[in-house]
Amino acid sequence: MIRGRTFFVLFLLVGLLLLLLAGAASISFGAARMDISTAWSAIFAFNPEVPEHQIIQTLRFPRTIADIVVGISLSVAGAIMQGTTRNPLADSGLMGVNSGAAFTMVLVLAFMPGIGYTESLLMCFLGAGLGAGMTYLVASLNKRGMTPQRLVLAGMSISMLFGALGTFFSIQYNLGQALYYWTSGSVAGASWSELAFVAPWFVGGLGLAIALSPSIAILNLGDEIAKGFGQRTVRVKLLSTIAVLLLSGLSAALVGPVGFVGLIVPHIMRFMIGVDYRYIIPASAVYGGVFMLAADLIGRLVNRPNEMALGIVFAILGVPLFLIISNRMRRGLE
Repeated sequence: MIRGRTFFVLFLLVGLLLLLLAGAASISFGAARMDISTAWSAIFAFNPEVPEHQIIQTLRFPRTIADIVVGISLSVAGAIMQGTTRNPLADSGLMGVNSGAAFTMVLVLAFMPGIGYTESLLMCFLGAGLGAGMTYLVASLNKRGMTPQRLVLAGMSISMLFGALGTFFSIQYNLGQALYYWTSGSVAGASWSELAFVAPWFVGGLGLAIALSPSIAILNLGDEIAKGFGQRTVRVKLLSTIAVLLLSGLSAALVGPVGFVGLIVPHIMRFMIGVDYRYIIPASAVYGGVFMLAADLIGRLVNRPNEMALGIVFAILGVPLFLIISNRMRRGLE
């Protein structure tokens, strides 16, 4: 399905409106409900002596921004991976990125328990890069080269390897309770200092993704066709991988390994606006933020005042959609 530019602009404006509404709801709803006027005054007329203002400024507002940042990052990373590999199942959660970051966090907790937050984030970035690098390496160890199917299988294998190693070290060093909170995925502890640290990575990764979107649209047609247009496919893939690592790495470092966002959102965008990645990537960014905010709201409200971890929410929402997508792919191959 290919839509016109006018439809895309309207679709994007609707997404921005939904993002604002979801953000307002995220700030207003939680263990204690607050009206919009209180949230508005806490943001634009902050009074440190008002408890509600303190809650919003120190907890809910940074949490909302973290939701948006992570939703944008994972959705755009997923769209890039699907476009460059021409694999509709490509996603950071299925390509070794999340498991690599999680395994690195296990090593940090086991061998460097006193490490600072900044160093922990950098280690997560390294782990994400290690996971992605090993996935691409294993998928390429074939005479026919890397195929979409081999990439998914390699990613699943690397994820299982890192998962097994992580379980071993967590048992050996009794890290179960310390690790559970991070691996279940949560934005509850997001702070302004954490957001300030990941901001340059986020801006750099998103800017690179937007700049590469025309090249990814051509690359999605096939390597030979892209080369026929004069595109340097190796350079485009390398820069795309850097963008994916920046975006998915900061997400894993900020909230833990969250799956299915980068798989589901680009699929919905492809269904709504067509297969042009010049449109899919920016649309995935906007609606990824909406999707993440909605999932976090569900987790907060379904069992208030307790919270459901994001990993559980996305498993409930994502697994059925993943099966639907897989079934559609199977029918397309028959």
